[in-house]
Amino acid sequence: MGAARSRSGRIPFGMAVADATTAGGRMLATILAGVILVLLMPAASASDDVLVVGHADLSAETLAAHSVRAIFAMRQRSWPDGQAARVFVLPDDHPVHVQFTKVVLGAFPHQLRLAWDRQIFSGSGQAPQRVNSETEMVERVASTPGAVGYATREAINARVRIIPVE
Repeated sequence: MGAARSRSGRIPFGMAVADATTAGGRMLATILAGVILVLLMPAASASDDVLVVGHADLSAETLAAHSVRAIFAMRQRSWPDGQAARVFVLPDDHPVHVQFTKVVLGAFPHQLRLAWDRQIFSGSGQAPQRVNSETEMVERVASTPGAVGYATREAINARVRIIPVE
């Protein structure tokens, strides 16, 4: 029926621990573990949802994670073959951009924006070209030599290439 209470009305620590090991306590722990697993599932599959895409003629077959970070931070301005890298991004508050920066780049959108702003204001670089939708992203990447961007698998068509990130 419950743990015995002390004169203060509180359950003594030893009795509370004993109650947690009862069938009800174990069931609560199982439910809590299940809820945590369900909440973590979207995060575990998020890296598969947003993919790096490039112009069909890009020579890069795969990209290392540090290269992807450098390209999207606008620190790497050309591909290994010397072709200029043209970077396209979605607006900072777009859900796909948020997911891409967090999962693929390992940063927050505001950190990426800060890096671009620093380069612009110092005169040492420029910001990527912004597009308004995934459809526009795929179309601009497909029609711009040396272009790179990102999109969900559903938005990608045969005119662009998926570039795996290692």
